[in-house]
This record gives sequence, C-alpha cells and structure tokens, in this order.
Amino acid sequence: MSEVGDSQKIWGWILALCMAAGLNSAALADAQKLVLTGSSTIAPLALEIGKHFEKLNPGVRVDVQSGGSTRGVIDARVGLADVGMASRALKQEERDLIAHRIAMDGIGIILHQKNPVKSLNDDQIRAIYTGKITNWQQLGGEDRKITVVNKAEGRSTLELFLHHFLLKNPQIRAHVVIGDNQQGIKTVVGNVGAIGYVSIGTAEYEEAHGMPIHLLPMAGVPATVANVRAGRFPLSRPLNLLSKGTPTGLSKRFIEFAQSAAVDDLVTAQYFVPLAR
Repeated sequence: MSEVGDSQKIWGWILALCMAAGLNSAALADAQKLVLTGSSTIAPLALEIGKHFEKLNPGVRVDVQSGGSTRGVIDARVGLADVGMASRALKQEERDLIAHRIAMDGIGIILHQKNPVKSLNDDQIRAIYTGKITNWQQLGGEDRKITVVNKAEGRSTLELFLHHFLLKNPQIRAHVVIGDNQQGIKTVVGNVGAIGYVSIGTAEYEEAHGMPIHLLPMAGVPATVANVRAGRFPLSRPLNLLSKGTPTGLSKRFIEFAQSAAVDDLVTAQYFVPLAR
C-alpha cells in the first residue's frame, strides 16, 4: 500500500509540475501579445506597423481591432487594450490617458466623380447637412437629390466635422450613417448624389487607385496630403496611440517604434503625414 501511495504522490507531483509549466507557458504567450483597439482611420496603418514590429520581435503578435476612437479611449482606460487608437486629440475629461502622436491626417468632403460640383463653402456644407439644401441643382449641379452621408457617433471624424462646422449631431439630417472610411467611400461610389467626409489620406489613395470620387477643396485649399503636411488645410487632426499612464514593456517598445523614422514609409504609403523630426 505504501508503494502505491508513493507512486500516486509522485504522479501527483508530476501532474502539478506539468500544470504549472502549462500556466507559465500561457502567461508567457499572453505577455507576447499586444492588443490595439480604436480608430478605423489608424487601424490599417497600425496593422502594417504591427507586421514590421512582429518581424523585428519574433514570438510577438500584434492584434489590431477597429471600432472608433471612443472605443480606443475606453479600452485603453479599462485595460481591454494594451494600446488605444484615437484619430483626434484627447478631450479634457480623457487626460487620464497619454496620447502618443504617430502621424497627421486631414478630413475632406467627397463627392462622386460624376457630380459636376467642384467646390462648396462652409455655409453650403452646413446647409446640406442640416437639410436646408436638398438638391444639387440648388448648388449649380444637376437636378438630383442630395444623399447626406454622416459618421456614426463615437467616430472622431464626426466630432471634428461637427466642431469645424459649428454643428451638433441632432442637427444633422443624414440619409445614411456609416462607420469607417471605406464604408463612406463605398457609399458615395454607389450613389452619384451622395456627399460624405472621410480621411483625406484614405480618399486620395482610393481615388488614385480608380475609385470614382473626388475631394473638394476647403476655404480654397485643395484637400491633399501635401497641404495637410504643410499645415495649410483647415481641417486636420493628429493620429494618436493611447496609453494608461507611462507605457512600459511591449507597449513602450511598440509606441517608440511607431513614432520612429523606421515607419515613415508606412505612414506615407497610407497617405498620412509622418512626424516632423
């Protein structure tokens, strides 16, 4: 009986050691995974930066999830993400977080390529989005109903748009509410009468690759990445990574990499403006 008891004890110890080793392996695996959530504008860039970061750091996995800048703020704050993403400056009530700028972007108004209207002033854009102007003929265009495309609440693009045009979201008379930039572009592509607003970098890229859209100038300044870079375009914003307190470990290394000159080519490839150094 004693030999049986000793044998059971030995196997028990072996099982306990195996379980401990498994837990340690799982903990190690978790430590090598970095989760980023938030801005759909930043997400494609963060994904590319993540791929390069993974190559330089074997065993590390970078998981990028979109959902809007508000999600990035909330997830970084409560620990659901290691790093948040926000395509805007932090608000006063969000200053418990630290913003780490990785690039600049502009927001531009887009129309379908077949829409003959080539420019709109701020008052006209405001009138379109509040339902006071409902037909392109009122603006020198064709006799075609205007389809107003607005961003969903929680999107930083919406917040910046409202702030610039001195509007509140309940004033907007939207026919279509969209999430990310790609959805906005596809909506305008599918409707000649539509008007929307998206990241200039994304729109410029898609237009260059055959999407039938065109960006409108603002205050006489063409909506281009070059003008955002030069500080001439009136509607621009920072692209930020967010941390809860001073970043450490893997988060710190990723943020530093995302702010380095090593990713300038990735930033430019996404039609954003690299940091000035």
